Amino acid sequence: MKKIISIAFAFFLTINVTSAKNIKEAYFAGGCFWCMEDSFEKINGIEEVISGYSGGDVENPSYNEVTFGNTGHFEVAKIIYDEEIISYKELLNLYWKNIDPFDATGQFCDKGSSYRSVAFYKNQNEKNEIKKSIINIEKKFKDKKVVTFVKKFKKFYPAEDYHQDYYQKNFINYLLYKKACGRDQIL
Repeated sequence: MKKIISIAFAFFLTINVTSAKNIKEAYFAGGCFWCMEDSFEKINGIEEVISGYSGGDVENPSYNEVTFGNTGHFEVAKIIYDEEIISYKELLNLYWKNIDPFDATGQFCDKGSSYRSVAFYKNQNEKNEIKKSIINIEKKFKDKKVVTFVKKFKKFYPAEDYHQDYYQKNFINYLLYKKACGRDQIL
């Protein structure tokens, strides 16, 4: 009986150890958060992407306040990922491939302060990775300067429910918006 219990206990430990996840969060602003959600949710190791707002001073801002007001917030994607599968550096590479880091007025057809690009960092390691990646981009595009902000992460506010998974819930409208915006063509 002790042997059966011992085997069962070892099996239980093996299952828990192999299924353990190292869940982290990353925060990126890249214009329309619908597009950021669409780009990241399909990647292996990303558990969830939540549309929201960050970087400003107003608590619990609404979409209208962020877009038409002066809250200081950006449209942000909160990326929940398993670091055992995908690294922060890999997330950064995906981020740069899904934005225009040289546009100081917004992203693609979305212009205005809330649509500018921002790579938020939570610790010195993330800040260093962002800075290194910017240097590499500027080396690759010698005549261009990256204007994406690098900001310390403070607080995230989820966007209204109708913004969450918009690209899935409103697929046709989303495709029309994305095509008209020219995001894919520019990227």
